[in-house]
Amino acid sequence: MSKTSCHQRTLAQNFLKSSRLVRSLLSASSIAAGDIVYEIGPGRGRITKELAQIARNVIAIEKDSFLAEELCRRFQDVENVQVVSEDFLRYPIHHKQYKIFANIPYNITANIMRKILYTPPFPSEAYLVMQKEAAQKFSGSPFETQFSILAKPLFDIRIIRELSRTDFEPVPHVDSVLLRIEKRPLSLVQKEEISLYRSFVRYGFGAWKRSLKLSFKPIFTYPQWKYVAKHLYFPLDAAPSQLTFPQWLGLFECFKQRVPPYKQGYVQK
Repeated sequence: MSKTSCHQRTLAQNFLKSSRLVRSLLSASSIAAGDIVYEIGPGRGRITKELAQIARNVIAIEKDSFLAEELCRRFQDVENVQVVSEDFLRYPIHHKQYKIFANIPYNITANIMRKILYTPPFPSEAYLVMQKEAAQKFSGSPFETQFSILAKPLFDIRIIRELSRTDFEPVPHVDSVLLRIEKRPLSLVQKEEISLYRSFVRYGFGAWKRSLKLSFKPIFTYPQWKYVAKHLYFPLDAAPSQLTFPQWLGLFECFKQRVPPYKQGYVQK
């Protein structure tokens, strides 16, 4: 690959505009002197440089081999920075305790989120600059989504800062935010029930019915559903996204208590 083509591709990406902005974003995180921090797609190394001044170790994972070479030269004398020329989606993380901070490529945001949330070892925290619309989907803001409901038993996910389009160069055509993912000390669903919980949620969101009442008709009788809706404070004809995360947890608990074990097979189809 020619230097020119790499340079053109680099210019097509959206980078944070200044070191001052990066420091401001880092100040919103909990990253401290004892932390091991992974950076996804460091690009020109602006975030890498600021991370190196705070964290114990920085592992910068860059898929573009040309950029990785440039980063290696730039940080060759910085002892706490390791540049890895790999694809983060395929890179095996060996540290058990680590954090992530990155301005991620927007076109692979969903894949990066799936790796962070579903491939152990999990980070204790991750801070990701991403498109606002995607962050709202992942955090369930203002309405919960299948993705957010599936992830929230193990992680607290929320938008902690909004950015201006002029914070980037070149200026993007979408709004961006800083999303924080924090691993919960204890899962809100028991480990042995996580698989069943996920099947239950997917069934509720994926049945292509007008309401959860119709989706779960094979599982809850009408009197049962009426009782559950009343005690969890949601409408009888509520759609999946109308329920809050605590209401989904409550619904799952009712499902476990009220449905005989043989009927739990309904949600595993």
